[in-house]
Amino acid sequence: MRNLLLAAALCLVACQAQAQTPAPNLSGNYRCEPQPDTCKSGQNFTLAQSGNSIDLKNERGEQGHANLTSPTTISAGAPFNMLGVIRDGGIDWSNGTRWRKQ
Repeated sequence: MRNLLLAAALCLVACQAQAQTPAPNLSGNYRCEPQPDTCKSGQNFTLAQSGNSIDLKNERGEQGHANLTSPTTISAGAPFNMLGVIRDGGIDWSNGTRWRKQ
C-alpha cells in the first residue's frame, strides 16, 4: 500500500510539472533544411496551431495534422508521418530533415 501511495504522489508531481510548462508557439512559416537527408515532403511549410493541435501544409497543397506530445516533441500524421523534436527555432524530424522557422 505504501508503494502505491508513493507512486501516486510521484505521478501527481510529474503531471503538475508537465501541466505548468506552456506549449510552444509553432504557428508560422518553415523552410526545410536537408540535414542529413533530402527534403522529400516539400521545401516550405505553414503550421497553424490551436493548443496542442497543429495543421501542416506544404507548398504543393498537401495537408496533414500533428499533435504536440510534450513541450518539446511533436507527432505528425499522414501524409508526413514523422516524429519531431522542437529546438533552436525549428523542428528536427525523424526523417532526417529540419524545418527552420522563418
